[in-house]
This record gives sequence, structure tokens and C-alpha cells, in this order.
Amino acid sequence: MNKRSISFGVLALLSAGIFAQEKEQEKKKVEQLDEVVVTDSRFELKRENSGKTVIKITAEELEKNQGKSISEIINAKSGFEINGSRSNAGQNLNSFVRGGNNRQVLVLIDGIQVSDPSNIGAEYDLRLISLDQIESIEIIKGAASTLYGNSAATAVINITTKKASGKKIAATLRTSIGTNRSQEDSDYNIADFSHAATISGTAGKFNYLGGVSTQYTDGLSAVTDPNNERDPFSRVNTNLRFGYRFSERFSLNVYGNYDRFDAAFDNAFPIEDADFNFESRQFRTGLSSEFNYGKGSVTLNAAYNTIERIFESNFPSELEGDSYVIDVFNKYNFNDKFYTIVGLNYIRNSATFSEETDFSIVDPYANFVWVSDFGLTLNAGARLNNHSEYGTNLTYNLNPSYLFKFNGDYLKLFGSFSTSYISPSLTQLFGNFGPNPNLEPEEDRTIEGGAEYSFGDKVRISALYFNRNEENFIDFVIIDFNTFQGEYQNVATEFTVQGAEVELSAKPFDKATFSANYTFTEQKDRVAVRIPKHKANASFGYNFTERTFASVNYQYTGNRIDTDFSTFENVELESFSILDLYFSHQVLENKLKVFANVGNLFDEEYTEIIGFTTRGRNVRIGMLLNL
Repeated sequence: MNKRSISFGVLALLSAGIFAQEKEQEKKKVEQLDEVVVTDSRFELKRENSGKTVIKITAEELEKNQGKSISEIINAKSGFEINGSRSNAGQNLNSFVRGGNNRQVLVLIDGIQVSDPSNIGAEYDLRLISLDQIESIEIIKGAASTLYGNSAATAVINITTKKASGKKIAATLRTSIGTNRSQEDSDYNIADFSHAATISGTAGKFNYLGGVSTQYTDGLSAVTDPNNERDPFSRVNTNLRFGYRFSERFSLNVYGNYDRFDAAFDNAFPIEDADFNFESRQFRTGLSSEFNYGKGSVTLNAAYNTIERIFESNFPSELEGDSYVIDVFNKYNFNDKFYTIVGLNYIRNSATFSEETDFSIVDPYANFVWVSDFGLTLNAGARLNNHSEYGTNLTYNLNPSYLFKFNGDYLKLFGSFSTSYISPSLTQLFGNFGPNPNLEPEEDRTIEGGAEYSFGDKVRISALYFNRNEENFIDFVIIDFNTFQGEYQNVATEFTVQGAEVELSAKPFDKATFSANYTFTEQKDRVAVRIPKHKANASFGYNFTERTFASVNYQYTGNRIDTDFSTFENVELESFSILDLYFSHQVLENKLKVFANVGNLFDEEYTEIIGFTTRGRNVRIGMLLNL
């Protein structure tokens, strides 16, 4: 097909050709600092000393993806398939990482766990977050409950929000408009409007930040039929942050966020046009403080989060969940070779069903990192999970790596054996449909092994094999097929998922960047619903001048299985490829930038969820003003 003529391989060959011309086109060498990663150990370590292939999404990368949602950006990373990210803006999101589900992905905002206790799976809804609030994102994959506790089974997404400017006062304004059409829609009407404003600054020891962003999207019906009523999506995000540095040793930050979105949706069973609506409201407030002493520091993070969800449908409902999180830990660096962290994590979740319910988690944990003089790095630790309903269980990790250096290049071999837990949600324990207060936590074990090779600061390539094993999986089991009465139960069957991930990043010369990744995922014991066995992404960016940048992004998603609920049969969905273009130009240096992007350039027709709409070719233009 012509729409698929530009392939992953072509982009790779293009990058290789440019790389061969490096010596002729490179005029000056820019010395770069060693890349630092944090999430896999909570210490700032050189990437070469990390036993993981940490994914870093920088502020620069986020800026070059203006107009996309956070789920679209993360969906282009290895190991991820975020189902719903290519559909109507209000479509439910399902994060399938290494063959797992939403409940096995933990989201952190500024280092503290976030969740929705009223949700069946208690997972956090990424639709609540605006990209304008985010400074950077770090992602680690695999079991990570030792450092991060509940739900850190397949991935930890650590979102860092924007901080105050170092100036006394600074402002950022962004606005964009775009189309929002499916492949069957011949009109390119403006139907997406997005705006954001932030003001921040630092005056002596005091800093502040305030921001607001809005989005309104119309134009797509949730279910597949261009003649159906459109289902709009709107979102408002506000955030306020204050900080004070009392001394060189002690600092304190307090913050508050109010986020809300409204999404019209259609009937899923049977699939038909409907005048339904869903509203989600979130209020988050908290504080973070750090006290530094000698070679160590004590950090306290505390937050309160409440989420209210209102459904207007054939089965109207209102749900509210509250969570309190406290994480206090001591970090100590003995000699830049031996790092330790000891902490205590407290979580209390509550939700109201027929009556108010709650549970609490109290987890002490410890972890250490040893960086030897001869290339070995060892990251290891343990956490004792104490749950008010099911008691205790132990999780742990062992993550060694070995580094070989060659004249500025390095080869890193790494492996890990780690475990995690996913506690049953309040809905599963005490909800209105099939609750079971005797549920045990799900347990997840991950084994990894791989290598990473870095050619200076020009090329980095990594490859790894992973094997996950799930025990005590919680599922809704039908007890009476006449009444469809059921109960949540721990399933006796164990499930195994294995796969491989390959990542490549290259800087052929100063003006060009190239990145690519490939993921193979195989479910060995059950059908992998909506999870592709093969998935690949590639991106090529070029700076024509210091002010002008353009990029092309490619995504291939292989065949998947989905369930057709009109027949209750599994159907194989065809593979598809999507190509996106992005362009930006700095009109006023460091002040005004204009940008444009084209999504799904070839108007590829594909199915993400049976019966539901996907986006076709769409265009967006906008501007970013820094004052």
C-alpha cells in the first residue's frame, strides 16, 4: 500500500547515510555532560552506572511534541502500548506495558504516588494531566516495588512538573488550534483549541509558580459512524506552587492542583450512538521538604488527593476516592561509591460505595547502590509491605551491571531479578459488585538481561530480554451464568510474559538526531487482547538553522487480537503504520516560537478498538511566547 511505503527500515537507512557524512559536516565538537538518571535508584547516577535502560523524555523533547497528549508521547516508547491514545480525546486509556495492564503501571508526580481509589483498578487517569504542566518524564520498566511500592510491576512513570523560573518574574503563553477528524470525514474544520499560561519567578529565597491551561476538542464521534453526534472533550488544569529556601540545608515547597475534564461518550454494549457524559475532578495538594546534612539528606513528601467521577448514562453513578500519601526517606552517600536509602511509605485510600471503606499501607524499605572501581555496579534492596486487610509480604530487587570502557565509549552488561505487588483495590475488596475482602495481593516477578553500548555522545544502542511471571492475578469470576453473578477472586493460574526491547539513539551530526525502538511481546498462557506482538517507533529530527527545526515520526503497530462484543468472539486486527510531521521556527530568539504538526500524514485507516473511531489526518498550528 502507498500509505505504508515509508517504513521503519527506510528511516534507519536514512540515518545511517547521514552518519557516514559526519566528518564532512561536523564543524565543531560540543562537549556534553554525562547523562544522569534518577528513577531507578533515587540517586543521581551516570547512565553508564545504571542497571536499567531508563527512558528519559526531556523538556526539549516535550516542546518538540506540542499538540500531543502525554499518552501519545509515552506510547512511542519501547515496551508501551497505550490503547485509546489514537482515538477520540475522551476515550478510556489502557496502558499495556510488557503485556501487563493498567493496574501494574505506577504513576508518580514529583516523586509521590498518585492513584484513584474509586476506580476498579485504582489506576491513575493520564487524561487528567496537561502537557503544559510537565518539565520532564523518566520511565523505568520491570518490577520496582522495592523503591516505589504498590502497582510498580511493569513500569514506573515519574512525571516532574515545571519549576519556578530563576528570574524575578517570567511568563509563558502557548496557544494552538487544529482539526479533529477521522479518516471518513472529508472536512478539515477547526475543532481543537488549546491554550496555556504560566507565570513564575524567584525573589531571594522565595519562589512561586502559577499556571492554567485549557483544551476543548470536538469533531469525533466516540463510536464508528461519521453521521453520529459528535462527542466533545474539554479539560481545565490549574496549578499553584510556592517554595522557600530557609538555608543552604533546608528547603520547603507547597503546591495545589485542580484538574477537571468532561467527556461525552457513546454506548459500548451494544455499540451505538448515545448522549452520555463523564466528568472527572481532581484536587491535589501537598508539600515536599529536604534537609541536607554532611553526606546525606532527609526528604519528606506528603500529599492529599481527591478524585470525583460522575457518569451520566443508562447506569448513572457518582464515585469519590481519597488518598493520603507520606513518603519520608534518608539518603546517604558514603564516598561516591556506596549510596544508601532508608525510608517509610504510608498510604491510606478511601472510597464510598454503599458505605465508606478504606485500607492503609505502611511499608518500610531500604536500598543501596555500590559503584566499584573495577566496573561492577550493584543495586539491591527490599520492602516489607504491611496492608491493613491482607497482612504482610516482602518484595526485593537485585540489579547488577558491569561496565567496560574503551576510549570514551562503553559497553554495559546488566541483569535484574525483582519482585512487586499489586494490592486489591477498594472496589475489589468492598465494592458494589462481587467484592471479596479475602483477596491476596497480586505478585509479579521480572527477570531482565541485556546490554547497552555507547559510542561517545553520538550513538547509543541497547537490547534486553525480559520475562515476567504473575501470581494471584485478581479477576472477576462468574459464579452463576444465569444471573451473571460473580466475585473477584485470586486466580490459581500463573501467567508468563516474555519479550525483547531494542533502543537506538543517534546524533549523526550537530544538526540531526535519530531514535528508534522495537518491542516484541509474547503472552505464553493467555490471549493478548489489544497488545501487539511487534511494535516499532522511529523519529528523525533536523535543525535547518539555529531557529528552524523539523522532524518526522513513524510508528508501526503489528496485528492484535480484540474482542467483538456483538458476537463475543476474538477478532484479529490488521497492523497499521502512522507517520507524523512536526515543524517549528523561532521568530524572536528565545521569545516567540511558531509550530505546526500533521498527524497521520497518509490518512491511514485502522482500528484501535472494535467499533470505536480513530483519528485520521489532522493539522495543528500554534505559537509559544516566553516573556
